[in-house]
Amino acid sequence: MGNCWTKVFSSDQEDYAEVQNVDSKNVHLIGSMEKWEAKLLEATRDGKIVIANFSASWSRPCKSMTPAYCELADKYTSMVFLAIDVDELAELSKSWDIKATPTFVFFKDGRQVDKLVGADKSDLQQKITAMDESHLFYASSLT
Repeated sequence: MGNCWTKVFSSDQEDYAEVQNVDSKNVHLIGSMEKWEAKLLEATRDGKIVIANFSASWSRPCKSMTPAYCELADKYTSMVFLAIDVDELAELSKSWDIKATPTFVFFKDGRQVDKLVGADKSDLQQKITAMDESHLFYASSLT
């Protein structure tokens, strides 16, 4: 079983401590641009939808969303769930125009198809359910 992690950095930005640990086998912590690119490429190759959670370890709304995000990841195993700390990967966050946390960005075929800003568990659930249903409909129409 994997873990859903939120990390906090020390003053030298190298050592970090675990802040929150929620069981989840389908949330991947993205700690580098290389890992981001690899996960996005892998998901695109496998025809999977990606949900990227851009969050900050110091943000209460982000912390409140972590358990719900992990539960959704465990429920929707056909999708790939990523966790990105905006402070750790500022370059990536800036490239996707992340201006508030949490921000959830949805990708299909390597392209952004939707975005949700804020800590609304119900909205996140609805968007993920809709993405899953449209993806299943599309996949079944191909056969």
